[in-house]
Amino acid sequence: MASPVSQKLEEKLVCSICLELFRVPVTLPCGHNFCKHCISDHWHKQEQAPAGAEKGYTCPECRRAFERYPELEKNVTLCSVVELARDGEARVSGTERCEVAHGELCPQHGRLLELYCEDERQCICCVCSIRQCQRHRRVLFEEERSKKQALLKESLEKAQEESERIKQAMQELEERTRNIKDSSEGLRSVILSKFTLLRKALEDCQWRTVARMEQEQAAALGHVGENWSLLKDRLDILGQHRERAQRLLACPDHRAFLQEFRLLPSPESPEALLPVEFDVASVVEPIAEILTNVSRLLLEDLPGSVAPKAPEPVGQGLVHPPGPAVKAVAPLPECQLRAHLLKDHRNLTFNPETANKYLELSKGNRKATHSPGTVCGRQEQGPRFEPWQVLCTQGFGHGHHYWEVKVSSHSVILGVTYHSLPRERQQGHKFNIGLDGGSWGLQVREDCYLAWHRGQAEKIQEPLYKNLGVSLDYGKGLLSFYGLGERTRFIHSFHSVFTEPLYPVFWLCEGRAVMLCQRD
Repeated sequence: MASPVSQKLEEKLVCSICLELFRVPVTLPCGHNFCKHCISDHWHKQEQAPAGAEKGYTCPECRRAFERYPELEKNVTLCSVVELARDGEARVSGTERCEVAHGELCPQHGRLLELYCEDERQCICCVCSIRQCQRHRRVLFEEERSKKQALLKESLEKAQEESERIKQAMQELEERTRNIKDSSEGLRSVILSKFTLLRKALEDCQWRTVARMEQEQAAALGHVGENWSLLKDRLDILGQHRERAQRLLACPDHRAFLQEFRLLPSPESPEALLPVEFDVASVVEPIAEILTNVSRLLLEDLPGSVAPKAPEPVGQGLVHPPGPAVKAVAPLPECQLRAHLLKDHRNLTFNPETANKYLELSKGNRKATHSPGTVCGRQEQGPRFEPWQVLCTQGFGHGHHYWEVKVSSHSVILGVTYHSLPRERQQGHKFNIGLDGGSWGLQVREDCYLAWHRGQAEKIQEPLYKNLGVSLDYGKGLLSFYGLGERTRFIHSFHSVFTEPLYPVFWLCEGRAVMLCQRD
């Protein structure tokens, strides 16, 4: 690479007209030097000026005018210096062409690339700087590299962030895959176990249902697989971009960095993922209707989250008009299942005439608290429970209904019962919900749930929730319980033939509280 001194000297040996090294340099009376051919041609054009225009001979550098055609004398000293420069340029050019890599030379002039032109967005030599890029913005390699390096680091950070998001999305897809497979396998076993109880006339329906379920699963998993492939391809592209960017950042040579930077493509925007849906309800709905017609008891083990919903009449029978709406303090997220259930939400209130004397009801009768040290100031009446229980005022004799409750802790029972549930304490039990054939209850224990009916308790190992939902489909004889959290989770279902109106009922251990959730 030429030194700054030699570069400045070489610039002084360039004709300002042809922008090349002097050829037969001549000196004007004003002291400026030009190629003899260039200045002669310049003055010849001035002589050819149209009539009326001011004629004369001027210096292209200082614009000094001469009345006569100046006598041009060869500048012998300058001519010798130019010749020496030409010989040195030839030797250096030959040496550089052998020693310097092809990418370091200007493809147009064969000189070393020494500057960066921001307008042309490329590296240029000193000749390019004088000829094509004289009016352009030219900067040193170091300055331009610092700008490009900042952009590249920003691109690398964005690529890293997107890689992390993609990995997170891929983990969610893996979890979704497991959930789909678990749901599918669980549903398969239920369907097959139920159809084994039917005769040969139902075998065709059985296999059609299983096939549809497998089709739904295959479609859902197919979308998951396609999304996985899209994310994997995107991750590979980002990985390649990251490797090239890191190699480029580690490049010590400024020219090579800037040359390669132009060839580094920026990552394109990712393609949109396909929606993943696995509609279990559409699989279970037709078979649930068939099995219900054959025997309602055959539906006992089907997931309540996908149980069919029958149309109901306009009237609500024994349902009392809802009280003033009260918004929940901390509304739960509404997933697709919960949004479906909330269409039939009912605002409930406790019946103070049935509450045990140790149960304290809030104003509006929407919260019940068991205060063992305090006896509530209510008169002794026949309908009151001896156990720590309370009924709701509302009763349901037909249709589909749903309500939600919030419990303070474990050791509570929620369920439904006929109004004839005994008010006295049963021997050996602190409660009487689920001990006969006219009541059904779900007990929330510290480590599990117990489903009570006819004195029998079924243990259920599911996560414990403080927010619980209860769904009653009276016509189908289906009572289902759900845990409410980030997602609505099915806990248990009872299936029976209901013959009387059903009332929500609760049992509270000492120090516990139950609140009935209200909605607009």
